[in-house]
Amino acid sequence: MASFRRSTTPGATWFFTVATYQRQPILTHPDALASLRKATRLAHTRYPFRIESWVVLHDHMHAIWTLPLDDAGYARRWALIKRHTAQTCRHLITSPLASSLRRRQEIGFWQRRFWEHQIRDDRDLASHMDYIHYNTVKHGLVERACDWPHSTFHRQVAKGLLPRNWGNDPGGRRYGE
Repeated sequence: MASFRRSTTPGATWFFTVATYQRQPILTHPDALASLRKATRLAHTRYPFRIESWVVLHDHMHAIWTLPLDDAGYARRWALIKRHTAQTCRHLITSPLASSLRRRQEIGFWQRRFWEHQIRDDRDLASHMDYIHYNTVKHGLVERACDWPHSTFHRQVAKGLLPRNWGNDPGGRRYGE
């Protein structure tokens, strides 16, 4: 069995990719979105963190979080969010469970693992923020980042950090790639 080593730098900023089991397109269902919001608030109350950016697509999501200076426990936050969402949204699951998941009595809402990357510097942060904001355009879900409702892009625009037409590059720039 593989042994996964995760970086544990207290107070760091992290980029995450979290996907549904077998890439089921269920995350943008209203029940899943409401459950994700509630689970995130619950995790934030128990284990504070700052959300820098987040986008929820149909079958996966990307987020950037900054943890408190004395804390590197992003895995426990994701465990809480994933557990709550899986338990409250099991009715959305469309894929049959593999026998290994049934043996472990897993629900099959999320992929077991997630991908994380520690942000190295301001340039790396900007690149990953761009990637998050442009991801729905890259996947062909919308033509403009501002057209996707499940993204902190709108928060960045409201704060004056990005123009509403950000990413409408006719030259086809590859944001964050």
